[in-house]
Amino acid sequence: MGTLLFDHPAFDGHVTPPGHPERVDRLVAIREALAAPEFAGLIRREAPDCKDTDLSRAHPQAYVDRVAAAIPGEGWVSLDADTHLAPGSLEAARRAVGGNLAAVDAVIAGEAANAFVACRPPGHHAERETAMGFCLFGSVSIAAKHALAEHGLTRVAVVDFDVHHGNGTQDLLWDEPGTLFISSHQMPLYPGSGAPHETGAHDNIMNVPLAPMTGGAEMRRAYSDEILPALDDFAPELVLISAGFDAHLEDPLANLNWTAADFAWVTAAICDVAEAHAGGRVVSTLEGGYDLAALGASVAAHVGVLMERGA
Repeated sequence: MGTLLFDHPAFDGHVTPPGHPERVDRLVAIREALAAPEFAGLIRREAPDCKDTDLSRAHPQAYVDRVAAAIPGEGWVSLDADTHLAPGSLEAARRAVGGNLAAVDAVIAGEAANAFVACRPPGHHAERETAMGFCLFGSVSIAAKHALAEHGLTRVAVVDFDVHHGNGTQDLLWDEPGTLFISSHQMPLYPGSGAPHETGAHDNIMNVPLAPMTGGAEMRRAYSDEILPALDDFAPELVLISAGFDAHLEDPLANLNWTAADFAWVTAAICDVAEAHAGGRVVSTLEGGYDLAALGASVAAHVGVLMERGA
């Protein structure tokens, strides 16, 4: 059935201050990597805008209005030391949500086997009423809630292999019994959450901290021994991936030692579970990854696996 790729020029309008790691060049690197001949078969679509009612699945309207009101006419506005708004940031963040929703709709409708949403800003640190960690809206959490509410699913899993804990996704799905959120992440590291005892209101949160300098072999053991069995037991009808590539050994913001081959392995392992329970339905969205060469290579490895499984 093929693999969908969602992108949009508006993502380039989220311009961050000079020297900021979450920058437009990240998508430039990804687009260049996915322009290679082996990716010619991708089904490319533009990410649509979302509706306020979509955002309201995770964020109160007052919060959405507050973000919108803070958008500057030029330059930047800082919401905190890490999270900034430019004139194009609101459209970019809304289309990040919209791209995820459109990907879920298309995959569930059978228009494609799976999808990758190449969007920015990322979303997994955005809490219910707090923008943080480069993130404004909880894109993946909203997509999970959308799948439950609009498609009648009862079990949606989110697997987050970004090097930073997805505190926002955890916050937004904490009391959502139809979901399972699993995060592997370096600890100690920003944002400081993600301990194993944080298990959610319905025992639906699983945190697997990894020590600094953890490499691919240790990661594969953690997934094989803990994460994949839990995901399999949950028997998801849809798997969403928060695909951060900042666990790469070249990434400047953390200290894990994964390679592009490790991202390919973990993608294939997650797809195995999706094939067993969800008809292979996987929607992945870009989170972190800040070394441009490593990001391009890792996304290429990740999307290559999705294409193999979607063929």
